[in-house]
Amino acid sequence: MKHTRRDFIKQLGIGTVAISVPTLFSSCGPRTRPPNILFIMSDDHAEQAISCYGSKLINTPNIDRIANEGVRFNNSFVTNSICGPSRATMLTGKYSHLHGLRDNRDQFDDSQMTFPKLLQEAGYQTGIVGKWHLKTDPTGFNNWKILRGQGRYYNPSFIEQGGESRQYTGYATNLITDFAIDTLNDRDPDKPFCLLVHHKAPHRNWMPDIKHLNEFDDVELPLPETLFDDYKTRLATAGQADMRIDDMYLSFDLKLHKEAYGQETGTGGNKNWAVNVEPTWENTYNGLNEEQKKAWDAHYTKINREFKETDLTGKELTKWKYQQYMKDYLRCVLSIDENIGRLLDYLDQHDLVEDTIVIYTSDQGFYLGEHGWYDKRFMYEESLGMPLVMRYPREISRDQVLDELVMNLDFAPTFLDYAEVPVPQEIQGESYRSLVGINKPYDWRTSIYYHYYEYPHGWHGVKRHYGVRTDRYKLIHFYNDVDLWELYDLQEDPNELNNVYDQPEYSAVRERLHKELQELQEKYQDTNIEYS
Repeated sequence: MKHTRRDFIKQLGIGTVAISVPTLFSSCGPRTRPPNILFIMSDDHAEQAISCYGSKLINTPNIDRIANEGVRFNNSFVTNSICGPSRATMLTGKYSHLHGLRDNRDQFDDSQMTFPKLLQEAGYQTGIVGKWHLKTDPTGFNNWKILRGQGRYYNPSFIEQGGESRQYTGYATNLITDFAIDTLNDRDPDKPFCLLVHHKAPHRNWMPDIKHLNEFDDVELPLPETLFDDYKTRLATAGQADMRIDDMYLSFDLKLHKEAYGQETGTGGNKNWAVNVEPTWENTYNGLNEEQKKAWDAHYTKINREFKETDLTGKELTKWKYQQYMKDYLRCVLSIDENIGRLLDYLDQHDLVEDTIVIYTSDQGFYLGEHGWYDKRFMYEESLGMPLVMRYPREISRDQVLDELVMNLDFAPTFLDYAEVPVPQEIQGESYRSLVGINKPYDWRTSIYYHYYEYPHGWHGVKRHYGVRTDRYKLIHFYNDVDLWELYDLQEDPNELNNVYDQPEYSAVRERLHKELQELQEKYQDTNIEYS
């Protein structure tokens, strides 16, 4: 495990609170004031659904524009692939066991240090609009306007600063962008801003905007190689998860009417709980106004009729469910990309491009049929990885593609670094400013650590696990009601189908990764793991 720049600073006896990292290592030119920061994050947006990542499913010109005018990170990862914990890591730069959100049942301690608080203290105007999902009110923000809980796609309610809740007519992705632009219009132009724009989409249950309902209607989307994965070497782990496309609710997820299917056969990731989801879907549909229902019915009535008439079974039914799921998911992504374009246009029109860092990412990755799944949680590549593109013309040259291992742990120190605000010792991430600058760091991390907790109390039955990933290998330990190890050679097996943990030819790799895992757990202070 290589030492990082912060380790080197500590060896010099210099605390990062006393002196900021850029003072020692950055050779950036003079700047009149710190940069603005526009941080755009969606929910459950997979790299596989972004064209600059090579997607065969969709074209995302505005996300691509950020990458083309800056940098695309090929290896960006989350510390815990689930909504609330990921957002808390983004804010604090710390792992779940330290910031307190191990799973979505936990409540964020709003008294702890976050990068918006530090930027606010340094003179930034800070704001957040959109999804928050941390159960306590935002702190460290001059302005905030957040969705109630998970939020609805149509006609959502927002909680405004001061605690007042108000419902708005419209589509969530458009409304969040409207409110972000309002916030930018109301800013003090003499101060730098940090604005977090957090979209609900494309989170389950994937309800597209009316204008995109007919997109992909005549398209047969390519099937993932592993859609019919048999989990042959991972039966007790991957094989036990309740997140197959076949398990989707026919009503809530696939938008079928009861008369089209008769009896709900989907578990929805909820097979251990007796939950009738049909009233939930009925309430969601009833939340549409008459104009929205008219457009919705015009689109989905035809789909319902075709489903009933074809009476599919077996693999053909799985393929139909995949197409239905993916088309709605991709339609939601179209709105995300379109609204990112609105924000980029705003920066163009107000001469803010050169002075503004723009980042687009997601709170984690997502399965788009790989391994037969939807959702996230596992340390396998599709949910461990998150898209990350970044633009800052004043420092970052165009068309960069980086393979270094970065994490959502790194957002907080990176933003503080650019703002030249000292990075507190308690932050566990590293600023990746130097990776995209002129002078590359003399070293960088060669492995990342992951820990997922939400079992057996959460959805989808994904067992607790932790692990280490390097540029080529991945070691995972599943624990709690099992004690199982998995090892993958990502070069030889990029789809992670073959667990080689017990194969003799990988004994040296296995031993090295066990040592690396132990070192990372000690580094990140995650040694008191409750195994039962």
